[in-house]
Amino acid sequence: MKRFDWSALGEAEREAALARPRQVRDPQQLDQVRALLADVRARGDTALHELTARLDGCTLARFAVDEAEFAAAEAEVGTALRATIGRAIDRVRSFHAAQVPPSLRVDTAPGVRCEQLIRPIARVGLYVPAGSAPLPSTVWMLAVPARLAGCPEIVLATPPRADGRADPVILTAARLCGVDRVFKLGGAQAIAALAYGTASVPRCDKLFGPGNAWVTQAKLEVAADPDGAAIDLPAGPSEVLVIADETADAAFVAADLLAQAEHGADSQVVLVSPSERLLHEVEAAVARQAATLPRRAIAQAALAHARLIRVRDLAEAVEVSERYAPEHLIVQARDARALLPRLSAAGSIFLGPWSPETLGDYCAGPNHVLPTLGFARAYSGVGVDSFLRRVYVQELSAEGLAAIGPDAAVLARAESLEAHARAVDLRLAALGRAQAVGA
Repeated sequence: MKRFDWSALGEAEREAALARPRQVRDPQQLDQVRALLADVRARGDTALHELTARLDGCTLARFAVDEAEFAAAEAEVGTALRATIGRAIDRVRSFHAAQVPPSLRVDTAPGVRCEQLIRPIARVGLYVPAGSAPLPSTVWMLAVPARLAGCPEIVLATPPRADGRADPVILTAARLCGVDRVFKLGGAQAIAALAYGTASVPRCDKLFGPGNAWVTQAKLEVAADPDGAAIDLPAGPSEVLVIADETADAAFVAADLLAQAEHGADSQVVLVSPSERLLHEVEAAVARQAATLPRRAIAQAALAHARLIRVRDLAEAVEVSERYAPEHLIVQARDARALLPRLSAAGSIFLGPWSPETLGDYCAGPNHVLPTLGFARAYSGVGVDSFLRRVYVQELSAEGLAAIGPDAAVLARAESLEAHARAVDLRLAALGRAQAVGA
């Protein structure tokens, strides 16, 4: 793990110290993703069958999960895990239910009524990975806010296993969330199907969910295509930054760093502390704990670009965190909450020694689909509003037009838009004639 003394670094060195692992854009992969998207768009289900056989190693009679497979999945999962998933869903639903925004109605001037209507996105596509580490938690993190938003159609895609079945925990979670349109499709081909539609898979208006480099690139491509689909937010490798002082438990901090490191070799973990002793203890604890991890090789690859940064004090630690803008921010300090007013650039913040990021991944309540790569400066994590649209309504009476119409005409001419001004002038003139007749 690389160590830095923040105070001793110049500006360029500080930039380098906080640099994410380089996101290598393979031109050949980009060409392949574009070709795959075009193939699915042109040949639909035929292309999906061929790609599923070649890339997922299974031949499917149909992509949609039927009732028999749902029932078999629930039986395989068992009652204990079902109950645990149910409790997690309940807590996520409880938190997200408070996010549902109200409609608005405001009279901005006499006779000028303005409204904001809240409308759900008609059809949303949820992608749930199921590769080396299936992510059933993504089901409820996406399906719960989609349901609360009132989306009329929710479609879920998840990769099939070699035996042609979907991951049973993912199917059980989908059923518990009230999602029964599940398609066994993975990778960029799933994104293509959801974005463009096929005979089997309905075309979706917006796509949600994490994935590998192929999925991420496919989402970016369809989002840039006017005929494609919107996406939730820019995605990148998992990351965590921990602010800790001398009161922090080194074993806890090490465990939190490794929890992110095991996501993938390109994950990044950063520890920022004013305590030299803690930095040494955490580094030693990371080595001990990593040695017994089942995903040890992945975690160790991620640790190759981990950062241990010594700062003068917690105020400087906050400056480092705000500059990095992490996906996950953990604060283990004497009075963690006291730092909260100064922290804003983070996807999700975890305060105190008893708040491991793991709980945010699964069952605390807030969403775990969060901005990465520094996008937390401008983007928020997924919530109910991600599945909603604001529609504005404006209704003016004759009194309202007379009150603000002249302002609109002046402003239109200031922008050299004469037709805009005349659309107001004509109405004002008609109104004047009507008032003269009435008088």
